[in-house]
Amino acid sequence: MDLARKTVVVTGAGRGFGRAFALHAGRMSARLFLSARTVAAAQKVADEVTADSGAQVDAFACDLADPATVRGFAEGVTTHTDRVDVLINNGARYLHGPDLWDADDEAITDTVASGATGTLLTVKHFLPLLRTSEGADVVNLVSSAAEPQNHRSQAHPAFYAAKAAQAGFADVLSYRLRPEGIRVISLYPPDFTDGDPLHSTWDHAARTADDSLTAQSVLDCVLFAIGQPRDCFIRSFHFEQL
Repeated sequence: MDLARKTVVVTGAGRGFGRAFALHAGRMSARLFLSARTVAAAQKVADEVTADSGAQVDAFACDLADPATVRGFAEGVTTHTDRVDVLINNGARYLHGPDLWDADDEAITDTVASGATGTLLTVKHFLPLLRTSEGADVVNLVSSAAEPQNHRSQAHPAFYAAKAAQAGFADVLSYRLRPEGIRVISLYPPDFTDGDPLHSTWDHAARTADDSLTAQSVLDCVLFAIGQPRDCFIRSFHFEQL
């Protein structure tokens, strides 16, 4: 797939899947805007992308639990481009612990705010730029924790709540933005193995039916969905678990 002449925004790009997607999008000649909680973390990945592919990339600080920084991120991108073709909502805080008392009130609030409110505000403030694209895609990395009666994860209840809210938002958003030709695509992966696209093991990861889901396969699903003709509205990807 070729992302040349596509403008791509990635939240939570400082590590993990967000970083992997940024590196691959750079190799596909995308114009990239990356965010992480600190500008240093985002800039580190931006520098890796530039060194790896030569793609044009800008880095921003964006704490998804802080509405002011979400607005600031969108405003900053607006100074560089008049459209966004792909928005990857990847950033969200993970919180571990099956008992409510496994986390303090501040961590619970931050988890729900970053996963739920953060996604909503990111789409809200990037929507004007998405609407100027000839065919925009909003991609949400949700979680199998948002699926009904999925209790397999040892994540904190606050994480379940955040992801359920994110899923509900994506569902209604898909319906309401379709008349404008904007696709909203959500992925519900279980825990998957992160990989490093800059390491030789990336291209040789085990991806058989007996292996756990890999970041490579999640990335392939995203690229497949956004690469479809505009008459194809794929709303979600759900994954079987081992």
